[in-house]
Amino acid sequence: MKKIIILIPVYNDWDSLNKLLFQINENINLFKDIKFECLIVNDASTTQPPKLRKPSNFESMELLNMRENKGHARCNAFGIRYIFKNKKFDNLILMDGDGEDRPVEIKSLVEKINENPNFSVVAKRIKRSEGVYFKFLYQLHKFITLIFTGQNINFGNYSILTKADVEKIYTKASLWSSFSGSVKKNIKPLNEINSIRGLRYFGPSQMSIFKLIIHSLSIIAVFKYNVFLRSSLILILLAYLNSYLGSLTILLQFLIVIFNLLIFIVSQREQQKDLLNSHNNLDNVKKITH
Repeated sequence: MKKIIILIPVYNDWDSLNKLLFQINENINLFKDIKFECLIVNDASTTQPPKLRKPSNFESMELLNMRENKGHARCNAFGIRYIFKNKKFDNLILMDGDGEDRPVEIKSLVEKINENPNFSVVAKRIKRSEGVYFKFLYQLHKFITLIFTGQNINFGNYSILTKADVEKIYTKASLWSSFSGSVKKNIKPLNEINSIRGLRYFGPSQMSIFKLIIHSLSIIAVFKYNVFLRSSLILILLAYLNSYLGSLTILLQFLIVIFNLLIFIVSQREQQKDLLNSHNNLDNVKKITH
């Protein structure tokens, strides 16, 4: 029987996690020929985890408690490595624990990968639930990414991967910094489903503007050599256009140099040694049996 593991990172947001688990349970009830397991990575939460209950349609559920907080991306990276090295599975679903990755779309992800079991599937964002300001920043991020990398990255963590594709990325240094960037770079081709970004179940978003910028730069930094090459070509083009643009040329060249410097700095987050040793941050594993 086919086995799918669902990986969910969490930091303090236990109310959302509890609601999410039971909504997932309702949506996987359709698949009688698939066994579902769930791994929750507790990123060293500062609030005590409540007593979690295993939903009826989960074959098993485990809570992996980390010693030190490493952040969302690195929780995912650790979880991917842990699952590949310790679990038997056919597919891996990654999703956030706050409700923004809608459980109702699990059905579409599973059906899509069942159509072609060799291709991983990502949830392409066709509609977002955030305000106008955030949507503008997101579109700006997509535009800058496309210009400097040549890549249209329109998905986040929400996806279902084949085991073969998990093997392609679980040792990549870039995984320690950006999941979506690593997937786009190393897994081809990809299938996709249309996805609507849901609303958080409880509380405001924890994504500050600073974190959003780092998140965006981390994705772009996965393709840093493309960025450096394309930036060089743009700088040369601007030099030829100097007589038309005047002082604007210098400003644009300065901004491109600063942008490349930021990409280089952020790319240093891609630490393969830390990724490969991430298991050392695991404190304990708690099996949720009922």
